[in-house]
Amino acid sequence: MMAAVSLNRYRFHSVWHVDAPPADVYEVLSDIANYPLWWHEVRKATKIDDETGELRCRSFLPFDLVVQVKHSIRNQQAGLLRATLSGDLEGYASWEITGRDGGTDLHFDQEVVVNKALLRRLVLIAKPFFRGNHDMMMRGGFKGLKAALEEKAASRES
Repeated sequence: MMAAVSLNRYRFHSVWHVDAPPADVYEVLSDIANYPLWWHEVRKATKIDDETGELRCRSFLPFDLVVQVKHSIRNQQAGLLRATLSGDLEGYASWEITGRDGGTDLHFDQEVVVNKALLRRLVLIAKPFFRGNHDMMMRGGFKGLKAALEEKAASRES
C-alpha cells in the first residue's frame, strides 16, 4: 500500500549562478541575521543564538510566514549550508555552493510541510498560488544576492 502524499508538503529546487567567489557567497548566505538587508521578501530576522534565528517572510500573497531556522550543517570547505525549519513551515532548506567559471553555482533545495492553519485550509484552491509566491520570493532573493555580492566586491576594491 502506498502512503498518502500530504497536500501541504512542498519541494522546491532552484539553481543560481553569480559572478562572485564561493567564499563571498558562503559568507552572505550563512549570515541569516542579515538576510533582510539584501533579500527584501525576508522582512525581519531575529538572532536567537549562534545557530538559530527567526525569519518573517512575505512575498506577493498577503500573509507572513514566521520560521525558526537552525543551522544543522555549516561546512564552508564543502560548500554546504543546511538548516532545519520549524514554525509556519517545518522541514529543511539547504544551499550547495560550488565554484565554476570564475563565479559560483548555487543549488537551493527545500522540503517543507506547511503548519500555518490558514494555508492548510486553503491548500486545495491555492496551492498554485503558494508555488508562485515561492518562485517570486526566490527571484527576489537571487536579485538581492547578486546586488549584495557586487557591493561586497566594490567595497573591497575601494
